[in-house]
Amino acid sequence: MPASKPVYHRVLLKLSGESLLGKLQYGIDYKTTSAIAREIKDVHDLGVQIGIVIGGGNIFRGYRGTEEGMDRVSADQMGLLATVINGIALQDSLENLGAVTRHISAIEVKAVAEPFIRRRVLRHLEKGRIVIFSAGTGNPYFTTDTAAALRALEIKAQVILKATKVDGIYTADPMIDKTAKRFRSIRYMDFIRRGLKAMDTTAITLCKENDLPIIFFNLKKCGNIKRAVLGEDIGSKVY
Repeated sequence: MPASKPVYHRVLLKLSGESLLGKLQYGIDYKTTSAIAREIKDVHDLGVQIGIVIGGGNIFRGYRGTEEGMDRVSADQMGLLATVINGIALQDSLENLGAVTRHISAIEVKAVAEPFIRRRVLRHLEKGRIVIFSAGTGNPYFTTDTAAALRALEIKAQVILKATKVDGIYTADPMIDKTAKRFRSIRYMDFIRRGLKAMDTTAITLCKENDLPIIFFNLKKCGNIKRAVLGEDIGSKVY
C-alpha cells in the first residue's frame, strides 16, 4: 500500500528549461508550465518545503553560443539570464494557483527577484513559501545541475528530485538505444565511472561528498513528483 505521508520534508526539485516547452520548439508553453505548477503545489500542500532550481535550455544554452564563436563567459551569462525568465514564468503559474513564492536570483536583478541570502531563504522555506532559484550559481562554467546540488546543500534538503524526459538513468540514451537498461539505483562512483550523462560530474561529486541522494524521474508522467516525495519506487536513485 503506497505511503500517505511524505518521507522527505524538504526537497530540491531540479527542472530543465526544456520541461517548460510543451509542444513548442522554443520558449515557454504556459499550459505546460501551469500543469507543472499544479503538481508542485500538490506536493507543497502535503507540508513539504520545496526549493526549485530551473534551467534555461528552452531559451538559450551557453554551449550553443560558444559553438557559434561566442566568448564562453558571455554565452553562459546569457544562459543564466534565460533561467531568470523561466523563474518568472513558473512563479506566475504557482501564484495563480494560490501558492506563496519567492524568486531568488544568483545574478542581481532586484526588479524581478531577491538576491540569494541563505538565512533569508531558510526563513522563506520555514514559513511555507515555495522558493524558486534562478541564474544557476551566478557563475559561468557551472551548470544548473551543479547549482541544484549547491542550493540543496545550502538549504539542507534531504534529496534532489531531478526531473527528466525519461523514467530514470539508463546504460545509454534510451531515446536512441532501445536496448538500454534502466538502473533502479546506482552509487555515485559507478555513475561517474560509467561516464553517464544524466547529470554533470561536478554535481554528482558534490552530492557524493555530502551524501545527498538524487532521484531521477520522468516529469511527463502526471503525479511523479508526489510519488517521489512519498517514497514510492519510481525512476532511479543515485546514492
